[in-house]
Amino acid sequence: MSVFASPEKLWDQATTLHRAGRLDEAAKVYNQLLTLKPDFAEGYGNLGNVLAALGRHEEAVLAYREALKIRPDFLEALLGLGNALKAQGHLEQAAAVYRSALSLKPEFPAAWYNLGSALRAMGQREQAIAAFARAVAQQPDFFQAHNNLGSLYFEEGQWRKAEDAFSLAVTLQPLFEKAHNNLGMALHKREKFAQAEASFREAIRLKPDYIEAYDNLGALLLEMGRTDAAFRCFMQRASIAPAPEPNLSSAHRLKHDEKQAAHRGGPPDGGITIRGGVRVTGPAINPRNSAGIGNAWRNHRPQLVVVDDLLTPAALEGLRRFCREPAIWRDVFEGYLGARPQSGFACPLLAQVAEELANAFPEIFENHPLLFAWAFKYEQGMRGTKVHADFAAVNVNFWITPDEANEDPETGGLIVWDVAAPLDWDFAGYNANDEKIREFLARSGAKITRIPYRANRAVIFDSDLFHETDVMHFRPGFDSRRINITLLYGTRVRKPDIADL
Repeated sequence: MSVFASPEKLWDQATTLHRAGRLDEAAKVYNQLLTLKPDFAEGYGNLGNVLAALGRHEEAVLAYREALKIRPDFLEALLGLGNALKAQGHLEQAAAVYRSALSLKPEFPAAWYNLGSALRAMGQREQAIAAFARAVAQQPDFFQAHNNLGSLYFEEGQWRKAEDAFSLAVTLQPLFEKAHNNLGMALHKREKFAQAEASFREAIRLKPDYIEAYDNLGALLLEMGRTDAAFRCFMQRASIAPAPEPNLSSAHRLKHDEKQAAHRGGPPDGGITIRGGVRVTGPAINPRNSAGIGNAWRNHRPQLVVVDDLLTPAALEGLRRFCREPAIWRDVFEGYLGARPQSGFACPLLAQVAEELANAFPEIFENHPLLFAWAFKYEQGMRGTKVHADFAAVNVNFWITPDEANEDPETGGLIVWDVAAPLDWDFAGYNANDEKIREFLARSGAKITRIPYRANRAVIFDSDLFHETDVMHFRPGFDSRRINITLLYGTRVRKPDIADL
């Protein structure tokens, strides 16, 4: 373009580049134009839009402010300025700009919508609800505003209102996968399980790599008692979710992978292929273990039973082989690695174990579905999980590393206190505040039960009881790392005191 190009030709060129998505080039031409026509508010406004699209929000703010110096009532520039400020985290400034736009034009749905987004991010939920409601009142087909309004109702626990808002969003825009996922969540809360499943599956159909929808569908299927289907969902999710990148905080993961590579005679797996874990043809739970366990559970206070030889030899060996898969160990803790269904710890064999376990001991599991599962693999010389309780009705904790790996057969297992987490404690209180828990246990005069480590031993107990990993003395070597598997069934409820029985 000649240096003698007219402002009109520069404007045509800039807008053409802008529409074509050639944003860097468009920004340069807009700047050329503005050197020739510095009082052109629309030019600064468009420049701000291009810079914002490029993520250059600080520069976009300057461009929008120049536009507003020329035209203080330039609504599009006010909206862009608010958005650029919000993108930088300047929420109060953004809200003030949106309100300025609305003082000029109260019937401005986009400004109400963006004001609602800023207010929500500031934690001002009631005001955010009012803003989104104004947006949809002025523009009834504003499906994004209906979705955000539903999200706020969901956060407030107003499940029916959330369902209505999400339903409107998907009716207005059937291809809006996020609203389908959100509708599924609201329907799940309202125990409309079949409709919730359909919503999650539609979200996945629209977006096959929609990780959150897989998570939500898997959790729903577990609650419905469809463990095998839930685990298939989680395995599919694990196959598309990116494996975590090594970083400075994951020295335990790097050390594990190096030892695994040496053990297997090759480099660590680069992909996320997960092998093995097929169902065994016979039973997975040892049939001889059912006698007397139900009575022991009913009569023991606190509720705790120990089951030895939990798994049949075929099931035990199958789980051991599956737990050698590197791709499932994606969670990194201090001294140990974790595997969850979402990361691929959801093989058919584990589903078989979970289902047969509940069927073998109906007095314990009653109608409690499996809701959570995980495995931990511990590094030698490190401590295990700290004292905590779990959000469930029944906790099953069993160990699969061979006994010969444990150098002290009197330790290495589990410590369980005879005191439960108070129902009014939140997750952080009973799961992540070691000092607070130990003070509470001391005041309560709590006593411990120490269950030594044995391969294929399960400890089944009231999940509200505080517990922690006992000290461990496992010999060096990759196959000697202690592995425990935890299955949680049902949700927390108030248990009757002994005096109530």
